Amino acid sequence: MPFLIFQSLGPAELLIIFAIVVVLFGASRIGDIGGSIGRGIREFRREVKEGEQEPDEEKEK
Repeated sequence: MPFLIFQSLGPAELLIIFAIVVVLFGASRIGDIGGSIGRGIREFRREVKEGEQEPDEEKEK
């Protein structure tokens, strides 16, 4: 359900949202913010993958 809002966004709406982000944060900070988001996503995926492996290791013992 929460992703339904993103399906209704077209290119024009996304461009407006991007322009607002540029105005709020400035062009120089957008790269930093994107990098931080990317690192957060990678860490989250790594933790999820490690969490999935732990129950398998406990079953073997």
